[in-house]
Formats: sequence, structure tokens, C-alpha cells
Amino acid sequence: MSSDTVPTSGPLGDLATGSWILDPEDSRVEFRSRSFWGLVPVRGRFTRYRGSLDLAASPAIELAIEAASVDTGNRRRDEHLRSADFFDAAECPRIGFFAEAATLDGETLRTSGTLWAAGGSVPLEIEAAVRAVAGGFELEARARVDQRELGMTWSPLRMIRPADLLVQGRLVRG
Repeated sequence: MSSDTVPTSGPLGDLATGSWILDPEDSRVEFRSRSFWGLVPVRGRFTRYRGSLDLAASPAIELAIEAASVDTGNRRRDEHLRSADFFDAAECPRIGFFAEAATLDGETLRTSGTLWAAGGSVPLEIEAAVRAVAGGFELEARARVDQRELGMTWSPLRMIRPADLLVQGRLVRG
């Protein structure tokens, strides 16, 4: 990564140096989707994950999620999401996002990477808002994913809507 794409001074300058991890106590990984003709929102989260960012490394960003940790607040739905119809947690226990490159432009972190889930993968370009806070950085990243591209095509009425993925949290020195 060239030094002209990553500031080495200013409020985000420290982000360009060293390794950072997502603080699990102050972060969350969530998804939102609409089902049933797009009328009923389904919201969920993953309770076990780890994430890291090192702009000088390759991959620059890693996010690893335990698929079995999906939690929508509905036990039956969670069991179905863990099944082969969706995340296939028994055969594919990890969901991951890996970005080979990331650049910092002001308070925006731009990444280009690959999302892996349920045995499939899709390329993703993500922009994350980043801001300096005491002891680290806060970030918010959003992406829209068509889960059919990952092989998740189950739907009783063939009404599948893309899901929004959200990672919000605090980065601390790793």
C-alpha cells in the first residue's frame, strides 16, 4: 500500500500503523433481511466472531464468524438458519470476510474483498466510516449481499430479498 493513500498523522494516522482488533465487548455483527413479500423484517446477529485490521498486511482485514452463533431471538428460525438451507453450520462452521487491500480516505475506509459463507463466496466492496475515539477507533461498515449467490436459495414462496450486513464496533490495539 502506498503511503499517499494512508495518512500517517492526524486523528486517523494511528490506524495506518500496527494491528487492530475488533473489541468483542464493544462491537456487533448483524444482518437484516426482509421476507414474506418484503413486509416482515428479519433481524439477527452473530454472537461469536473476531476481526482484525492491519493496513500494511495481506489480508488487510479479516472477519471470522462462527455460523452456529446466529441469533434472531427465535429458536426455530435460528435452527433453520444453521441448517443446510442457509449457513450449513455443520459442514461450513465459519463465515469470513477477507480484504486483501484497504485504503483510508479521510474518515472512510474502502475495502475490496471476498465474503465466504455456506460453501460459497461473493466479492464485496465496502466503505466503512471510521472515527478516532479514546484508545482506538469506532467503525461502521455496511454491505448488501444477495444470499442466492452464496447458494442460500431456500424460500417457501421463492421470495428471497438481499440481506444487509452490518459491523459496528471499536478497534483496539491487537
